[in-house]
Amino acid sequence: MPSNAAEDEPDRPEEDDRRGRHEAESESGAEETQPRSKRKQKKPRSFWKELPILIVIALVLAFVIQQFLARVYMIPSGSMEETLHGCAGCTPDRILVDKITYDFSDPEPGDVVVFRGPQAWIENDAPVQESSNAVVRFFQSIGSVFGLAPPDERDFVKRIIATGGQTVECCDDENRVLVDGRPLDEPYIHWEGQPVQRDFPAVKIPEGAVWVMGDNRNNSADSRIQGGGGLRGVVPVDNIIGKARLIVLPPSRWGVVSDHNPQEAANASAQGLSAPEWQQGVPLGAGLLAAWPTLALGRRIGTAVSGKVGRRGR
Repeated sequence: MPSNAAEDEPDRPEEDDRRGRHEAESESGAEETQPRSKRKQKKPRSFWKELPILIVIALVLAFVIQQFLARVYMIPSGSMEETLHGCAGCTPDRILVDKITYDFSDPEPGDVVVFRGPQAWIENDAPVQESSNAVVRFFQSIGSVFGLAPPDERDFVKRIIATGGQTVECCDDENRVLVDGRPLDEPYIHWEGQPVQRDFPAVKIPEGAVWVMGDNRNNSADSRIQGGGGLRGVVPVDNIIGKARLIVLPPSRWGVVSDHNPQEAANASAQGLSAPEWQQGVPLGAGLLAAWPTLALGRRIGTAVSGKVGRRGR
């Protein structure tokens, strides 16, 4: 009887080929799926690795914003009552200071500004006492950025009364400050005690400087007093940090900081030379656009951090 082995031989190469292709496809599929399985098994970055990154991002954003766009300041004293609260026993106002305004325009009478004290203002001050603890100093500086702690004691907030080239003096028969011989309209003045201002002789403001006074007129160490008054009391424009725009805290005090121009009546004839209204609104709009996304980002970072901590706590 003839053997069947010889008849089966021609089919074996085809079976071997199919088997080889199947094995090759299986190996190829295993190679393709292996990286995917590894990717699936990759663990998310731990909270303690993400936390330093979040902190660094927050600090960088805070630095950039406070240096170039806007900063929140806490009012430490009552020299600007009732416009800005800083009185003893009350909750101090936190104000948003627009730092780009004067890149587009010059300081004007009526602007409430934060500025670095000129040398004549601080030369007799005692050195600022700082904590010897580096950690405490760090958190104090961070707190001042967000208005949670007082700003540098050499920073001041006052209202501009006169600018370079103008002459300011006090007072006329009705107890009003005069600029270039014209009485000012100052509805923002707050009186402690008798509504009488201290007299001072005429001072011509140098170009590139401003004369500033507090709204709490009888309780404000300003250009009338600092450095002995006179020309030593003026503030260089270069020292101005920015213009106070909004009261952001406490909620009961939310509102726009008054920038009533006390020289408005005297300058009415010059209004035709001023910038168009839409241009004057550019700095404020830019400051607001920068402020609100920053607050939203801060909330998101805070939510992310608290969520991570909550999950780890479980």
